[in-house]
Amino acid sequence: MEITPVIELTAEIYEAFQRLIPQLTSVTPPTWDELDGLVNADATNLFLARDVDGEIVATVTLTCFSVPTGVRAIIEDLVVDTSARGQGVATKLTQACLDLSKQYGAKGVMLTSNPRRVSANQLYQKMGFKRWETNLYFYEF
Repeated sequence: MEITPVIELTAEIYEAFQRLIPQLTSVTPPTWDELDGLVNADATNLFLARDVDGEIVATVTLTCFSVPTGVRAIIEDLVVDTSARGQGVATKLTQACLDLSKQYGAKGVMLTSNPRRVSANQLYQKMGFKRWETNLYFYEF
């Protein structure tokens, strides 16, 4: 299993997102331009996991940004293809995000996970993430 950052959008990477995102959510996968914007955004880091045959089997997004009280790091949209689940891919992707967040100077990393994703929640707890008691608010447009 190889974990690599996305430095440039290619047709292969775009097609992988079209296949992977529907396994995570019912939201439409990003267009080419949207994904290219993420790849080139200063605060956004996309990572890929490739299997031994070089096929992209997972992705995760890490956003790091500064606010007056420090550097924030947030993991979003970690998705592992159904064919690669249970092989430690999510652990490796999450660790890559933790390592980069530390390099950016973040004091920690935030993420959210749907309670229905039992194995994902167990993984995060096993890796040392603590459930944070807070009020999460969302303003929908």
